[in-house]
Amino acid sequence: MIQTLKALGGMHVAPHHLAAQAGRDVLRDGGNAVEAMVAAAAAIAVVYPHMNAIGGDGFWLIHEPGKAPVAIDACGPSAALATREFYAGLDSIPSRGPTAALTVAGTIGGWAKALEVAAPWGAALPLSRLLGDAIRHARQGVAVTTSQSALTREKFDGLKDAPGFAETYLVNGQPPEPGHILRQPDLANTLAQLAERGLDDFYRGELAARLGAELERVGSPVRASDLAAYRAQIVEPLAVRLNDSTVYNLPPPTQGLSALMILGLFERLGVTEGEGFAHLHGLVEATKRAFRVRERVVTDPQRAPADPRTFLTPEALDELAAQIHPQRALPWPDTAAPGDTIWMGCVDAQGRAVSFIQSVYWEFGSGTVLRGTGVCWQNRGTSFSLNPKALNALKPGHKPFHTLNPSLALFDDGRVMPFGTMGGEGQPQTQAAVFTRYARFGQTLQQAVTAPRWLLGRTWGDVSTTLKLESRFEPALVQQLRGAGHVVEELPEAFSDTMGHAGALVRHPNGVIEGAADPRSDGLVAAL
Repeated sequence: MIQTLKALGGMHVAPHHLAAQAGRDVLRDGGNAVEAMVAAAAAIAVVYPHMNAIGGDGFWLIHEPGKAPVAIDACGPSAALATREFYAGLDSIPSRGPTAALTVAGTIGGWAKALEVAAPWGAALPLSRLLGDAIRHARQGVAVTTSQSALTREKFDGLKDAPGFAETYLVNGQPPEPGHILRQPDLANTLAQLAERGLDDFYRGELAARLGAELERVGSPVRASDLAAYRAQIVEPLAVRLNDSTVYNLPPPTQGLSALMILGLFERLGVTEGEGFAHLHGLVEATKRAFRVRERVVTDPQRAPADPRTFLTPEALDELAAQIHPQRALPWPDTAAPGDTIWMGCVDAQGRAVSFIQSVYWEFGSGTVLRGTGVCWQNRGTSFSLNPKALNALKPGHKPFHTLNPSLALFDDGRVMPFGTMGGEGQPQTQAAVFTRYARFGQTLQQAVTAPRWLLGRTWGDVSTTLKLESRFEPALVQQLRGAGHVVEELPEAFSDTMGHAGALVRHPNGVIEGAADPRSDGLVAAL
């Protein structure tokens, strides 16, 4: 798709079409952007289970016209029993299975906090309406996507023995084929119980008691007491000032700092033309500097070694940008961080905008599906280190490092732009590609999302740190990048899942809303 869709009555974009339509239909029923996002978040947890689940975490940016954006941190901390002693004899936390499920799932708490933020906007739709599509899809079934089938097959050995995984996601012990009808009756019942008893039941009700008991039974350190202690938090977003706009993102423990730094650094390079060497090289080199800062300072805010805002000042960005050579690549052996996620955006007819991201970290998270609930639990806590001297050393009650980072830009001319993507290391890079293509080099929103992308580092289970390019880049540009010292890896696909599933919306001052969905995904733009 290369045409940017436009509408006036509200718009929702998601990497799965059923989630986008769930959000759009809530708007049609009179719901606001937050209510639509809760509906879409519940739906996508059902229809895209390899990428996210209600057993994961989430982050929100909410903008109401005339007011500063509100950020919600819905990241669960490590369990009280998640100590180095719990993992004695191991060099690292296992990536799959119950011992990988060591943090509280925060995303449901984020839904609740977002609905509190939206409460002053008017009469609220009932939870039964917001969760209705998700419940229906879980009970009646959905067609397995190509990406779910492929990733189940690719990660089969690590996932097949996790408690509850085979019963929930496999077919006769084997990965499902695309188009197989996946039914999740236990998850349908769980969502129906939340609709009836309220979202707090996940943490301090009968459902919480069952979740805690089941986590203990399978061998996770998480207990019902950890769930009971959890509440999502409203936090102050980070922001970077650009020439014509201010872009917002989440503070630590997310890598939102790096997403903003990339844009701030690139702005200072004076690049005047998109898609050429200066554009790609400049963003890749900005990424390297931003990631080096990220590795030094992004951790649980309780133990952050520096205030992330100090790296977004004009002086700090000027200093780092001056280190970027216009023709030569900085060597890049640095390690990378994995992640599998969904991003969604919504704008309602009143101009209220949401940028939202939800994840279980790796595909299917820990792979552990809690008996009788259908809840697949994240493995976000595997980003902790068992080295007590590490920046993200494991400690009970602390938040893990998060790749998740939704963005939202407010332009001086009145435009509002929620944008983001899934894809681990690729998230801030793809955000920078989409934003600069649209806001700096005159591409339409859909062109900016569809255009060929790159990724420095890894995502989707890859551990290399090469500069990966989709196959649509011109050979001469690829050669220029190699000549500058970039270690380039050309991917065979024209549209690769490696590059994540991006999306963006823009609301103009006259009320027109534009939207773009990623052709690499199963998603779409749904509008009124």
